[in-house]
Amino acid sequence: MKDSNPSTEPIGQNLIKLISNLCFSVFVFSVLIFTVIAITYQPPDPWLESAPALTKLFTETENATFQNDNSIIKTGEDISYALTRAESPTSSVITEAVIDKSEEKIANLTLQSGCEELGVVNCSDPRVLVTIEKFNLKAFKSIVFLEYQTPVNGSKSGECDVAWRFRNKKEKSWRKYRDFRRFKLGVGENCAYKVVHAGGWHSGINARRPRNRFNATRVGKNTKVAPRFRDDEINDTIPSLGSEMNFRKGKYLYYSRGGDYCKGMNHYLWSFLCGLGEAMYLNRTFVMDLNMCLAATYSPSNKDEEGKDFRYYFDFEHLKEVASIVEEGEFLGDWKKWDRSHKKRVPVRKVVSYKATPMQLKKDKNTVIWRQFDAPEPDNYWYRVCEGQAAKYVQRPWHALWKSKRLMNIVSEISGRMDWDFDAVHVVRGGKAQNKELWPHLDSDTSPDVLLGKLKGMIQPWRPLYIATNEPFYNYFDKLRSHYKVHLLDDYKELWGNTSEWYNETILLNNGRPVEFDGYMRVAVDTEVFYRGKTRVETFYNLTKDCKDGINTC
Repeated sequence: MKDSNPSTEPIGQNLIKLISNLCFSVFVFSVLIFTVIAITYQPPDPWLESAPALTKLFTETENATFQNDNSIIKTGEDISYALTRAESPTSSVITEAVIDKSEEKIANLTLQSGCEELGVVNCSDPRVLVTIEKFNLKAFKSIVFLEYQTPVNGSKSGECDVAWRFRNKKEKSWRKYRDFRRFKLGVGENCAYKVVHAGGWHSGINARRPRNRFNATRVGKNTKVAPRFRDDEINDTIPSLGSEMNFRKGKYLYYSRGGDYCKGMNHYLWSFLCGLGEAMYLNRTFVMDLNMCLAATYSPSNKDEEGKDFRYYFDFEHLKEVASIVEEGEFLGDWKKWDRSHKKRVPVRKVVSYKATPMQLKKDKNTVIWRQFDAPEPDNYWYRVCEGQAAKYVQRPWHALWKSKRLMNIVSEISGRMDWDFDAVHVVRGGKAQNKELWPHLDSDTSPDVLLGKLKGMIQPWRPLYIATNEPFYNYFDKLRSHYKVHLLDDYKELWGNTSEWYNETILLNNGRPVEFDGYMRVAVDTEVFYRGKTRVETFYNLTKDCKDGINTC
């Protein structure tokens, strides 16, 4: 018999136990670390991040705007298409398949006489509309046709005016815009209609639908509002709470004005959407102040301008549809009425610090939660409410924010006048071109001679070229006119002048006082037209090697 080693078995068992204990300890330690990370981790607040982080946040999609030029931030129709489109009303789109079906329905219609005896084009003939629909699909590939009106007679024989509603493929909202054009038609082979000539934007004046017209009225003592037409698809009236009982039954979140007032528009929106997001999280109505202060960045006077209306810049109608909001003046008025007429006052919880989290307020039963921002900056910024743990629970409702339809009507007008077939270049100059320390080459790289040389390799000669720029001198780009059909924003001043639809509509929002077409509006329109160009040339990607945010920020 072999002698067994009495120490072998205990050593093996001890080694196995040691390895098992070690593995278990590693597992427990890993679970502990993961738990700590899960509890303490919070998504980074892009507003407090570096410039590159801001760039990534606000410019990651194609229709991003010039965030780092202190211009405009992306809004819901740019970044939340999947969310908003699900809520959109159904609308038919005129496609080739739809037109083919229309042709099948009218295939049995024949002319009663030969083509040679057809002296006048019959605009009410269904085949006229089909012919125009086919022509438009080939001519305007960048827009979606939604619905047509029946063509009507133009001013001469053989002319038909027709109106349609559309949206641009670059704009992802479901808002509709309107165009009406004049077409010269003839009769081709097999007695088929053909388009001989198509008029320009809004040329078919006989097809223009009469709009609601308002007589001149007085606002206040001496101010007279001009007679006006208005876009009947805009409804940005201020909603009312109705009866006192409706007010008392509601639950409200009220933010007092904080340090965000008169800050840049990107700062304002980052804070505003925090407050609106908290109201949605708490299932409360957000009390909204429509009065804004435009930062000096966008003002020719280089001074902050108070008294601006939210509706000048953003789509209040859409906001009302997707969020529960009440205007601050209506809210405070109803609150005072209730307290005056009832012994029991409205239950209010005043929150004096942003450190009181939305999660702590979730079960609060008071009618009004009143957040007050009286601390010194930066503790009086609204967006502080959404920092820390709150970032996991409160989502900023970007889908609720669209650009003003009044501004977008100007964008469509400018693009339509160029028949939706143009190229665009964004030329950043202004203060950046003069700052040689941060942008040493920008001034020379965007000079007319250099600019022309670079564009020759990117854009075909004599193409319509829209230049979106902050260059203040109109004639700066004259050298490009010998090679391109140059268009600048100031070529379209009449669209916001004192005879324009925009002017007449905004003057009513401002109690009869004219509204300035300010720097933010200019950049908003400039940007949106730029992104509708077929070929787009960017300053910091195509024209210069300087970094967008200055030296060493690429």
